[in-house]
Amino acid sequence: MSVNATRMELLDRKTGLSLGEAVFRALRQALRSGQYRSGDRLREDEIAQTLKVSRTPVREALNRLMATGFIEQASGRGLVVRHLDIAEVLELYAMREILEGAAARLASRHASLAEIEALNDLEGRFEALNDDPAEMAKVNRTFHETIFRAAKNRYLDGALEELQDGISLLHPTTFTVQQRPGTAANEHREIIAAITGRDADRAEQMARLHIQESLRTRLRLFNS
Repeated sequence: MSVNATRMELLDRKTGLSLGEAVFRALRQALRSGQYRSGDRLREDEIAQTLKVSRTPVREALNRLMATGFIEQASGRGLVVRHLDIAEVLELYAMREILEGAAARLASRHASLAEIEALNDLEGRFEALNDDPAEMAKVNRTFHETIFRAAKNRYLDGALEELQDGISLLHPTTFTVQQRPGTAANEHREIIAAITGRDADRAEQMARLHIQESLRTRLRLFNS
């Protein structure tokens, strides 16, 4: 099916970005936020009309999204958002465990008090949204992004940024599974405690465990 693209935000013309780059970022954000889901069709003319640009920068952005593996050409349907198979999911989580573990380890050494406070605030918001899986997923993403920034490593940050693209193709969120929100909250608190205590080994261990548990839940969704 074709997605109603009217929910996409209009481009900010004052950023200094080229139109192609601005459209690419807008589409990527729409994909990451769940406005587009696996199997959804992306229409060039519809996107151009919504963002009030010509079709040329839209075509440029769509070609970049294909190159990054976000979308693919489907026979008879045009461009659609990709669906990850089980092998790709396992590969994605294997890398996620390594990178997020490294980010937590580095954050335990470099996180400022303000960043630690932000993590605690985000965890409080996460727990308050126990009946809203979609919003929990958004806060969870911000929680992990805060750890990435606290790691203070631009190369790790770049690798994790790419990883987020793959994660955004996974639907529904694991927080739709009963008990997962509660166990995730406990895992978050353990990660925060380790970062606060500057315990690098514990921070990495708990971050890895968090991703392992997330994978177990994701596989339950795959098999349901």
